Amino acid sequence: MADAEGKTNTCGTICLKYLLFIFNLFFWLAGGAVMAVGIWTLVDKSDYISLLSSNTYSAAAFILIGSGAVVMLTGILGCCATIREQRGLLRVFFVLLLLIFLLEITAGFLAYVYYQECFPLCYQLNAELRADLKEKMVQNYQQPGQEHITRAIDNLQQDLKCCGSNSSADWREGAWIQISADRRLVPDSCCKTPTVDCGLRDHPSNIYKVEGGCISKLEEFILQHLIILGSVGLGIALIQIAGMIFTCCLYQSLKEEVY
Repeated sequence: MADAEGKTNTCGTICLKYLLFIFNLFFWLAGGAVMAVGIWTLVDKSDYISLLSSNTYSAAAFILIGSGAVVMLTGILGCCATIREQRGLLRVFFVLLLLIFLLEITAGFLAYVYYQECFPLCYQLNAELRADLKEKMVQNYQQPGQEHITRAIDNLQQDLKCCGSNSSADWREGAWIQISADRRLVPDSCCKTPTVDCGLRDHPSNIYKVEGGCISKLEEFILQHLIILGSVGLGIALIQIAGMIFTCCLYQSLKEEVY
């Protein structure tokens, strides 16, 4: 009877090891995905970031990269603890899982709260951002030494299908229309089908006329990604509960085998 009980415990331990190993594999892949999103934000969206006076968005990208690296290292530690069946490593792994879980819950909650409260606050919080973006667009576009700003503005207007910071009329107030416009009313990147000198016509059939301009589209883009990232963070956090349960069960199973 004692042999049968020992066999049952051994089989249960093996099953728990496999479950925890599979969890760690997915956890490691999730960390890699989070890290990749942060790198993609810095590389692919660096033009957008360069237009913003705030460092919040670039800081968020670095936080994603750091969080992804921590998750990947935690996943590797979990695999080592599972394979080697070391209870000390399992304790460290559990504590790290719990800390990441609490951080993800907090981040997801804050993202949700910010999303819910943004619309009455956005116009107060982003007044400086709007003024700064407008100044950069109308004063620095196609000016000497501002090639990166010019490229960023062109990409922004084409990707988000907008024209001007607040409206296409913003382009009438800047240095570009006085120096570099060459009779164009708006930059060619405002056009629905960009061609050379297509900005000579600013009719809605030819250019993007968006209420609120590019800044409203940029805010909408950020808010959409906030709610997605918050939901993903909460989803991963819930999955981590299973990982913590598996870790506790394996730890207890190894403890019983010792005795």
